[in-house]
Amino acid sequence: MKSAISREDALALLKKYNKEAFHLQHALTVEGVMKWYAKELGYGEDAEFWGIVGLLHDIDFEQYPEQHCIKALELLREAGVGEDMIHAICSHGYGITVEIQPEHEMEKVLFASDELTGLIWAAALMRPSKSVQDMELKSLKKKYKSSGFAAGCSREVIARGAQMLGWELDDLLEKTLEAMKACEEDK
Repeated sequence: MKSAISREDALALLKKYNKEAFHLQHALTVEGVMKWYAKELGYGEDAEFWGIVGLLHDIDFEQYPEQHCIKALELLREAGVGEDMIHAICSHGYGITVEIQPEHEMEKVLFASDELTGLIWAAALMRPSKSVQDMELKSLKKKYKSSGFAAGCSREVIARGAQMLGWELDDLLEKTLEAMKACEEDK
């Protein structure tokens, strides 16, 4: 996998279409989580590619929420981003807004972890520490099971992602929490 865009250019492109601190923070979090997964799953040489996919995955969401993963095709092509990266980015909307199916393990990880990072971040903000560092899997599972908590984070999508990867839901929760702890330490 090759990145047709540098990390610096990807960040500038993200900021061209996203101004809200929440969206920028989410993109940076997913970037870090994707890089962690690349290394964890044996794709360390592609960690930069995985990270840029995570960074740009919601490029169109702030300005074009009704066309999420659809408008991204246009924005990314205009910026000269490679088709392999565009496919990876847009596939996280599979069955939601697009029919671009995640094929590579990286695409399945993005699909599975995107919503979950939002839920974990919301759970962290409820903690006195406002951090994931002291969060345990047991606490995360309790928040996950509470349908009223972080209701915008689709449990169905998270569960489908775990299934796509062939992982137990607990494994996805545990690994993504670990990834977020590592990312939070990096900041």
